[in-house]
Amino acid sequence: MTESAAATRLPPTLSRYAWLSVAAALSTMALKLIAWWLTGSVGLLSDAAEASVNLLAASFAVFALRVAALPDDDNHQYGHGKIDYFAGGYEGGMILLAAATIGYLAIDRLLHPAALEQIGFGVVFAALASLINLAVGLLLLRVGRKHRSLTLEADGHHLLTDVWTSVGVLVGLGLVALTGWWWLDPLVALLVAAHILITGVGLLRRAIAGLMDEALSTADHDILVGVLNRLVPAPLQWHALRHRQSGRQGFATVHVLVPDEWTVRRAHDLSEDIEDAVAAALPSVHISIHLEPLGDPRAYTDHQPHQR
Repeated sequence: MTESAAATRLPPTLSRYAWLSVAAALSTMALKLIAWWLTGSVGLLSDAAEASVNLLAASFAVFALRVAALPDDDNHQYGHGKIDYFAGGYEGGMILLAAATIGYLAIDRLLHPAALEQIGFGVVFAALASLINLAVGLLLLRVGRKHRSLTLEADGHHLLTDVWTSVGVLVGLGLVALTGWWWLDPLVALLVAAHILITGVGLLRRAIAGLMDEALSTADHDILVGVLNRLVPAPLQWHALRHRQSGRQGFATVHVLVPDEWTVRRAHDLSEDIEDAVAAALPSVHISIHLEPLGDPRAYTDHQPHQR
């Protein structure tokens, strides 16, 4: 495995953060089930249901991060980074499932009213669970963005949607305690379901975009163009720049046109300089360079929109 390939693989230690998410899901699910048992609140029951979904999602994240950290092999010569998108899609799907579950429970409670009990104790347990999810969710988001891991980002978003769920449920319980209007409990649950539905759809869209080989970000594209313009000055030319994102890794190809009289060694040195500059500016992007002679008309038949 080359040095550049090693640099773009996910550090194996990232799976530790996914295990932290599993631990958070287990503890919060237990706390929310206790809160539901004490109060009988459909909002808290829906909150516990989402925590169980968190546990399934976090377990899959552990597996995905382990696969993403594997080295290149004969069957996966561009690495295993795309599993990030499967993990993100799975997380998004789990969030949609949680939203549907919460909506169903809320509508059922509207149709079949029930009195709430021991609201104060239930609020304490639910609030403690929310604080755990908030701390772990923010940590996963920070680490996921730092290492470009959609798996950890999705898991962090999932935990933070759980926090929003809990906040909504707690507000609903507080209003019920103050007003006696029991229907506020399932109504708040419905509003929470609608909110987390948006998050789930967003994660699914990101996952689908990655599986469809979406291009690098505009910022990364501009960096590539800047490197090429700096190292390929006139009369040299470059064109046909293409790129795609694959999990944490990025891949780019470009055609560089050099004078016909250049030696192979001189052209190769230019290619190496470009690759080194790209690696320094974008460590997660690997670029492949196709050299062409300036005097060959065939070199001008493959222009692409991304060119100087």
